[in-house]
Parts: sequence; C-alpha cells; structure tokens
Amino acid sequence: MSAPPIEIDCKTVKAKLDANEPFLLLDCRNPDEHKLVNIAQARLIPMNEIPQRVGELDAFRQAEIVVHCHHGGRSLKVTHWLRQQGFENVRNLTGGIDQWAIDIDPSLPRY
Repeated sequence: MSAPPIEIDCKTVKAKLDANEPFLLLDCRNPDEHKLVNIAQARLIPMNEIPQRVGELDAFRQAEIVVHCHHGGRSLKVTHWLRQQGFENVRNLTGGIDQWAIDIDPSLPRY
C-alpha cells in the first residue's frame, strides 16, 4: 500500500471530525500560539519536542495523523519526519490553522 497524499484540506479534516473518524489531529505549534487559537480536538506537541516525545504517538503508528501549524510549513516538515520514522499515514493540513479560520471557523482569531 502506498502512502496517502502528503496534503489534506481543511474541509476534508472537518468532515472527518464531524463523522467521528478515528485519527489524530496533531498541532505542532508553540504553546503560546496554541493558547491564542486552537482546534479543540487537536493534541499539542510542539515541533521541537516531537523527536523526544515521538513515543507518545506510537498508538497512532497505524492510524491516520493530520499535522497542522500556523500556515502549513512547520507541519509539512513534521509530516515528512514522521513518515521517515515509519508513520505511513501522516498528512499535512494545507494552510494550517489560518486556513481553518478562513474556511471552517471564521470566529477564530487569526494572527
């Protein structure tokens, strides 16, 4: 089985959340960014902590993981790194939480 496309859009992720599909939404931003705005279902593990905390993701090794940051740059790096660690079903949220605020929840603050 080949790996899924590296990018996933906000509307697809929202549909997965609404359908209660089992996947991990991983926020790799810094805690101060997370405090400012976040997606309630997302789990925060800052990008710089992921190598030390990768064991926390072992339960999701066979599951889908969607990684997001502010605009999608850091999360794309995390997505590539996790795939290199053997997490085959990891995808990057295109546009990050900023795009989420535009497409899904305009009440969220943008920064």
